[in-house]
Amino acid sequence: MHNLEKSKELYSKAKKYIPGGVNSPVRAFKAVGCDPVFIKKGKRAYLYDEDSNKYLDYVCSWGPLIFGHANKKIIKAVEKSLRNGFTYGAPTQLEVELAQLITNCIPSIEKIRLVSSGTEATMSAIRLARAYTKKDKIIKFKGCYHGHADSFLVQMGSGGLTFSMPNSPGVLEDVAKNTILANFNNKEDIKDIFNRFKGQICAVIVEPVAGNMGVVKPENDFLNFLSEIAHENDSLLIFDEVITGFRLGLAGAQGIYKVEPDITTLGKIIGGGFPLAAFGGKSKIMDMLSPEGPVYQAGTLSGNPIACTAGITTIKMLIEDPPYDRLEKITKYLTEEIQKIFKKYSISSYISQCGSMFTPFFCNDKVIDLDSALKSDIYIYSKFFQELLKRGIYPPASQFESWFVSTAHSEKDIDFTLRVIENVAKNL
Repeated sequence: MHNLEKSKELYSKAKKYIPGGVNSPVRAFKAVGCDPVFIKKGKRAYLYDEDSNKYLDYVCSWGPLIFGHANKKIIKAVEKSLRNGFTYGAPTQLEVELAQLITNCIPSIEKIRLVSSGTEATMSAIRLARAYTKKDKIIKFKGCYHGHADSFLVQMGSGGLTFSMPNSPGVLEDVAKNTILANFNNKEDIKDIFNRFKGQICAVIVEPVAGNMGVVKPENDFLNFLSEIAHENDSLLIFDEVITGFRLGLAGAQGIYKVEPDITTLGKIIGGGFPLAAFGGKSKIMDMLSPEGPVYQAGTLSGNPIACTAGITTIKMLIEDPPYDRLEKITKYLTEEIQKIFKKYSISSYISQCGSMFTPFFCNDKVIDLDSALKSDIYIYSKFFQELLKRGIYPPASQFESWFVSTAHSEKDIDFTLRVIENVAKNL
């Protein structure tokens, strides 16, 4: 029996001391109509909760754990680093080594600045782009998530493309008005915006493969188009590869789609499961950062030695034995078999997969942007989620998130997943 008594007790206690009982909203499980599970430990492809329930994990801490939980090589490296101290507030050899590894893997990054979170990376990238271009406005895409900095928390105003409004209290309209929203994969939207705001766009920021409205891939050479139109208008192209960096390949999505952005933001995998992120790009842009240039950016724990150690170990493992072909193969097999199961039981679905990322959308049509993603039946997904959880599978607690496969997921794990999904699908 799936007992969650300790999780329920902890959630009740957590709500007394933590807003909503969680430190990131999606963890509350509100989008899937149940209370959160409190995790005690993770090992390889599995999570174990406070009630000793075991789950096959398809969240992987929202992407960082490409080698699964508690990887022995990473633990060994971190334990050794811990003996030297936790943080110094000073430059270290580890920062240099990690920066060199990243720049060697991603050709568009000539210099890189380490920070502690993806939000910090994207926020700083926008500040840098504004300083470099001497322009104010940015273009972002509906459904693409770039953290919770004020510039990104906007929604379409009643004037459509004319202006944007805050979608969170506390975000000033004077900030939101400089963020222009467009539809992912829609070239006409972008052309229209550049025509409406001639000479005012500092940058286009995009998840090259969207992961925060579910997995949505670029179509019809969309990324090349963004690069061309941005540069034609003396604007920058920023790829938010916080999710896709080192997840889809050593050079991220930009390596797969052969498009070089001006600035790239990274996170998740480059910290090996520890809080670490970065933004980098061409030297002429990055050299505008303080102390070399006038654009201020700083952080007490930036380049933390423990996080850098985990990141270095992770990236070296990816370089020495690239897992990407195997991950692509097993993820493609998994998604194709899930699609067959859904078809067998007449369940409307569209499964989008890219590398070791995928999302099963419960809808009739192909998903190419946020509007088509929102046609998904979230009630069905909630039921699907709850039934999987009861049977020992831990999927994302939202229809509009990516599932992740790690190298720790075995063929036996995949077969178990398919048996469970078929069992659930019969009564979905």
